[in-house]
Amino acid sequence: MTSTTDEATDSADALGYEQARDELIEVVRRLETGGTTLEESLALWERGEELAKICRRWLDGARARLDAALAGPETGEGADPDADA
Repeated sequence: MTSTTDEATDSADALGYEQARDELIEVVRRLETGGTTLEESLALWERGEELAKICRRWLDGARARLDAALAGPETGEGADPDADA
């Protein structure tokens, strides 16, 4: 049996960065506009927190990939093009 937390994580992992960002923008817009009940506002806030975490994971992953790519040429092939000369 799968827990609710596991199901939420699985569905969250299926969202791409752009999808999560766009939904987060919509959540913020709805919260700023108002006109929702307290219960709806709390649900929107919780969804916004979840979406922000998804975006942060994507951005952290992108940063790690960039850092690895920038560090790669120093240790990888073609690090010093003049080394064979």
